Amino acid sequence: MINQLIEEIKKYNPGADFDQIMAAFNLANACHKGQKRNSGEDYIIHPVKVAIILAGMNMDVPTIIAGLLHDTIEDTDVTFEDIEKQFGNEIALLVDGVTKLKKLNYQTKQEKQAENIRKMVLAMAKDIRVIIVKLADRLHNMRTLEYMTEEKKREKALETIEIYAPIADRLGMSRIKWELEDLSLRYLDPDKYYDLVEMVNKRRHERESLIQNIISELKQNLSKLGIVADINGRPKNFYSIYKKMEHKGKTFDEIYDLSAVRVLVEDIKDCYGVLGVVHTLWKPIPGRFKDYIAMPKPNKYQSLHTTVIDNHGETFEVQIRTYEMHQTAEYGIAAHWKYKAGVSKSTSFDENLTWLRQLLEWQKDLSDPDDFMETLKIDFFADEVFVFTPQGDVINLPEGSTPLDFAYRIHSQVGNTCTGAKINGRIVPLDYQLKSGDIIEVITNANSGPSLDWLKIVKSPQAKKKINQYFKVKDRDKNIERGRDMLEREIKKYNLRPSAVMRDDWMEEVTKKVKLNSVEDVYAGLGFGTITLNQVVGKLKDLYAQSIKEEKVLDVPTAPVHRISKGGVIVEGADNLKVRFAKCCNPVPGDDIVGYVTIGRGISIHRADCTNVKDEKDHSRLIPVKWDTQEGDSYGAQIEIKAFDKPRVIGDVANKINDAKLNMQSLNARTKEGLLFVSIIVDIKSTDELSRIIEKIKKLPEVIDVYRMKG
Repeated sequence: MINQLIEEIKKYNPGADFDQIMAAFNLANACHKGQKRNSGEDYIIHPVKVAIILAGMNMDVPTIIAGLLHDTIEDTDVTFEDIEKQFGNEIALLVDGVTKLKKLNYQTKQEKQAENIRKMVLAMAKDIRVIIVKLADRLHNMRTLEYMTEEKKREKALETIEIYAPIADRLGMSRIKWELEDLSLRYLDPDKYYDLVEMVNKRRHERESLIQNIISELKQNLSKLGIVADINGRPKNFYSIYKKMEHKGKTFDEIYDLSAVRVLVEDIKDCYGVLGVVHTLWKPIPGRFKDYIAMPKPNKYQSLHTTVIDNHGETFEVQIRTYEMHQTAEYGIAAHWKYKAGVSKSTSFDENLTWLRQLLEWQKDLSDPDDFMETLKIDFFADEVFVFTPQGDVINLPEGSTPLDFAYRIHSQVGNTCTGAKINGRIVPLDYQLKSGDIIEVITNANSGPSLDWLKIVKSPQAKKKINQYFKVKDRDKNIERGRDMLEREIKKYNLRPSAVMRDDWMEEVTKKVKLNSVEDVYAGLGFGTITLNQVVGKLKDLYAQSIKEEKVLDVPTAPVHRISKGGVIVEGADNLKVRFAKCCNPVPGDDIVGYVTIGRGISIHRADCTNVKDEKDHSRLIPVKWDTQEGDSYGAQIEIKAFDKPRVIGDVANKINDAKLNMQSLNARTKEGLLFVSIIVDIKSTDELSRIIEKIKKLPEVIDVYRMKG
């Protein structure tokens, strides 16, 4: 394989420093000796394959070497200093940049994904080659994904389709993007992927015959005009077909561009000359012509696209571009890094990376990982429309955007005072969906303002954020008052006094938890709806419970006290005392129990194994008690259920309790990372009855675990 790498580099850079490349290979080979991949192959195969992928993009020597060494700092004893000493600072920084993208440890998947992207953005800002190496690394990993577990296959494929393929697209690296998408689809939806492969293969013969006829006819007519061109069939990306069928509801036969040819010429003048010949030979389909030469995509992709129909009713696509445009289309930003004799290799931002500059600025303002990922997927990775200002400036927006999105992209004040819009000189409603090529004129009125209904109209997260900001500022005092009232009402539901829980020091703790600047911001967030009551109350309950434990008042319930039976226990050596069952452990007949003498609250009954009782150092407050149950007495027991987050789980649990003829006092549920956690309090007569209902719930197909809560 190392010989294959050397031969690949010689094709485009015969003067490369092959001694240095071999030194990098020898170092990687020695460092990874004894390490194996999941396939059982020697680990060194992976970095060499990554380097071969980079050589296939005609990358420069430092990038090739970084590909060979990209796992050494992370997986071996080699240090940054070792690489810097042998290969120089430039290569050491490249290897270190790739390594740092892997060193992440965040609690939630969304947090991890958001921070991963942030690191990539910063890495791209320093040296775009870091991401080119990372993409080559991911491509080879996807090619060998079959050796992973099913769970890992899906996880890696999903991350690739959501993050890495769109980054490749943004960098203009279409060849990498297509392969990443197709490999991901193979593991995310294997049935549809292989169905699609079969459908494409069935039509292959007739499609190849059609393409050969097109190429032959087009060549004859171009040669008459003296236009020299290379014409070839264009392979179709399976994922793009899948997306059109799944997301746009098209059938396989409705995909226009299954048959396609690509025409490469020397200059732009010939591109339009070829277009004229194509439209003379075959009838163009209205609305299917795109001029990306006059209006390039943000990743600098340039080409003419037209879909035509022949005399037999067959439709096909023709792409026309220069050889230089083709290099940029295939390799994107990598085309600017490929070896060019005598050309300076600057790592600074250039006009190809304006979108990256914008993302770098926006990511500083988006601290919430959910907001960041939504912005990324919609504003940067979604399909786009290209529209014009009246002055002729091009603005790109997410597909499905409206005049309001356009107005807010121009300026916040333009968006806030927008009252209407003209598209191509005609007044349209604000929910009109923009189309590429539209010329937009925004109509404003300084005395008007946004409506909350606009949040349902706008597509881009940035427009939504600016509308929300307007109402946060405008109605701040009302939101603060509303938020405080909401929190007080919620706390009272737990038989707690708001004044005892909403302490200044505790509210400051909540403020830190939700990453805001002041307690007033917390109340305003609750009132406006950007913060949930669960976020605040959960933290306050934790602080309250901790303070109770520290004060040794161990039995204050965090839920309303609900006495099921008046009797039930015999307290030895005490008469006429109020008896309550502690909610921290919910004892039921069959449990070993103990009494705890509280100050002014009588006696609370705990399970003997309750941690609150076991931690009690003042044994004089513990007294012996025993059960004295009568027929029909029942007691609340708390059960915790962990299950997969499926819609039917809560209903199935409720049905099991109903079938057992048991009464359910309360049910609370929360979700986290695809799992559902359900807490229920159910009336039962004994531990035997409790065990039976736990076993029944455990048998439900989506349930992972069921257990009784301990104090």
